Amino acid sequence: MFNTKGITVFTPTFNRAYCLGQLYESLLRQTATDFCWLIVDDGSSDTTKDLVAGWIAAQKIPITYLYQTNQGMHGAHNTAYAHIETPYNVCIDSDDYMPDDAIAQILAHLPQLEASDCAGMIGLDCDPQGKLIGTAIPAQWERGTLNDLYRKGVTGDKKVVLKTAVVRQFPSYPIYPGEKLVPLGTLYLQIDQHYTFLYTPAVLCVVDYQPDGSSNTILKQYKVSPRGFGYARLLRLRYPDTFVNHFKQAMHLVSSAFFSGDFSLLTRSPRPVLTLLAFLPGLALHAYIRFKTR
Repeated sequence: MFNTKGITVFTPTFNRAYCLGQLYESLLRQTATDFCWLIVDDGSSDTTKDLVAGWIAAQKIPITYLYQTNQGMHGAHNTAYAHIETPYNVCIDSDDYMPDDAIAQILAHLPQLEASDCAGMIGLDCDPQGKLIGTAIPAQWERGTLNDLYRKGVTGDKKVVLKTAVVRQFPSYPIYPGEKLVPLGTLYLQIDQHYTFLYTPAVLCVVDYQPDGSSNTILKQYKVSPRGFGYARLLRLRYPDTFVNHFKQAMHLVSSAFFSGDFSLLTRSPRPVLTLLAFLPGLALHAYIRFKTR
């Protein structure tokens, strides 16, 4: 599919023709060109297809366009991972874009990545004004997991570059009929149990949060995708963490069980006693989410 030997930038998109152009323009400005762009159109009904067709015809960068019926962000990630043919990949969302040297920064780390058993690298996000999203990664931290960063006090979204071969060692995101979201962090969580990442202080993505983005509609997502979030809670309860974090996950698991009507989520909990203790607080959380999303 691709002539490049470097990295695939993949972009799940759904009715984002109005902002996808800023990502395209940022890819045209890249100071390194050993990359390709894979667009997974998750059932758009706007002008996305025609827009991308024009870019493909211009032949300024290698672009592959895949259309699928709407499955949600995680379903688009599944499709991307199934079609990527480069050894590395990075997801840049349709409302985000890349600094001009982002590809060059990634490619500069590839020799180090190829010589290591790391799953990939983790860099930084910033907003359109250049302000970091959350906090920087301390310079003395050279390697670790994604969860290590957050446990040690680093905050904010970070950009993950993955080895494609590593991604394919783990199961695809589950697809639940009628639901459109499984938290993408479930893949990173599973990778964290087996691999570490190289850390870099480089900014790899400019994040331009949209009002209709998942970051701004999270309570609604809890309500409309309870099995997807239940899957994520079960995974997090399986792996080591603090009591407080596990208790929060158990509360959310209870809430997801009530929203989905699937109470087997509770019986499948790897921490049944904690889940029982979290039942009443979880029921209160469920009521709060229902109230806030009326």
